[in-house]
Amino acid sequence: MLIRRIEQFLRETGMPWTKFGRLAAHDPRFVQDLRNGRTPRTAMEARVEHFMNTFRENHRAA
Repeated sequence: MLIRRIEQFLRETGMPWTKFGRLAAHDPRFVQDLRNGRTPRTAMEARVEHFMNTFRENHRAA
């Protein structure tokens, strides 16, 4: 489930949920909407997963 992976990512990175939404989905309310039951489209889910994977890779190497 996407929201679980996002919540784990937020815990790991300490990133605020509004910043995550802005960076990953161009929507600061994205995480809150997911918490309230919003179901993202497949393309958005792939985009968010890509953001999290890229962020982890870039911050591991730093």
